[in-house]
Amino acid sequence: MRVKICGITNLKDALYAVECGADALGFVFYNKSPRYITPAKAKQIIDKLPPFVERVGLFVDEGVETINMVCKYTNISLAQIHFDVDEESLDIIDQKTLPVVRAKSSEDLDKFKDRYRIIDVHSDAYGGTGERLDLEWFKGRECSKMILAGGLTPDNIKELKGFGFYGVDVSSGVEAIKGKKDPYKVAQFIANAKRL
Repeated sequence: MRVKICGITNLKDALYAVECGADALGFVFYNKSPRYITPAKAKQIIDKLPPFVERVGLFVDEGVETINMVCKYTNISLAQIHFDVDEESLDIIDQKTLPVVRAKSSEDLDKFKDRYRIIDVHSDAYGGTGERLDLEWFKGRECSKMILAGGLTPDNIKELKGFGFYGVDVSSGVEAIKGKKDPYKVAQFIANAKRL
């Protein structure tokens, strides 16, 4: 199980998550989020990361030029597109993309079904709400290209056993306060996810 720790705002949290086994770190380039980070600060952190760590930039309602510019400047390796787009729009972004499906119903899970994608609960806040999706929606579905997000914690991650998700994405579930990670929760979450 691959693990992405999202909402990274400082180097200490970033390095600790990697040390605990995180496969990817998420940087929120959405200035209405309490986990917002400037491209300049994200670049400072990314420049100090060890190799083989996926660097994911989260974008909300940004144009292609802005996404391309920020990714290039910060050395982001994957652009997480957290707003409604179509396949064509994803293909014209220079960076490899990861669309987010903000699911209102089980039918939404089939959106971008041929791509790796994040499945999150529908919310006006664009992530980090701590709300969960109904796991019943995933029963009998092919989940190998899905990265589940929304309301995951070190305690409930074990409920995902047997679904075959490609990975999980967590932010608020491993925080001490918004924008600051809790080291114990980060370590426990990653350890528990890697056991699945």
